[in-house]
Amino acid sequence: MSATPFRIGMLLFPDITQLDLTGPYEVFTKIPGAEVRLVWKSLDPVRAGGGMRILPDTIFADCPQLDLICVPGGAGMNPLLDDSETLAFIRRQAEAARFVTSVCTGALVLGAAGLLKGKRATTHWMSHDMLAAFGAIPVADRVVVDGNIVTGGGVTAGIDFGLRIAAMIAGEDVAKAIQLGLEYDPAPPFPAGHPRSADAAIVAAARASAAPRQAKRQAAVDAAAAALG
Repeated sequence: MSATPFRIGMLLFPDITQLDLTGPYEVFTKIPGAEVRLVWKSLDPVRAGGGMRILPDTIFADCPQLDLICVPGGAGMNPLLDDSETLAFIRRQAEAARFVTSVCTGALVLGAAGLLKGKRATTHWMSHDMLAAFGAIPVADRVVVDGNIVTGGGVTAGIDFGLRIAAMIAGEDVAKAIQLGLEYDPAPPFPAGHPRSADAAIVAAARASAAPRQAKRQAAVDAAAAALG
């Protein structure tokens, strides 16, 4: 690693899914030479989904050029799809960033910023089909790399995503050492982490419960896609 810090900026916003942020954050902070910032419009505490309060440390106006920008997901990403200030910040950083990345539904924000056209990408399974509205090519993988665009699937996939990024920046041995230190050795108690393995009745109930939220998200995605032209 160079003596110059590798600057990583993670977007923070109200009603974020905190594990989308904190999973890869835990990995990123262990990459030698990495400088990790939590970036938002102000330095006021941000309330994540579930109530956790997280402190930004950098505002848009003061953020240096990042080597990697990461957009996490969560219910609060819906308003970002037509948030001109946030989208402009992402576009500006993406111009010179080495990596432009997302976790979970943060991919839809990259799409609204016009950064996924013609790119292979992934996101949370429940919003996966929405990627196509932005000209992206949806891929049902846990982590998808297309050039300098790296997208992670839903929530816990952020750790896999973080480790893949660590390997790309610092090499596989460093990434493996980070994984070992985190004891990231998944052994889920139930085969229910994805529709491909969960009981059909559980998947149907999850879709029904999320239907109002997903309808609002689809409308927001459609509007953002139309705005891109």
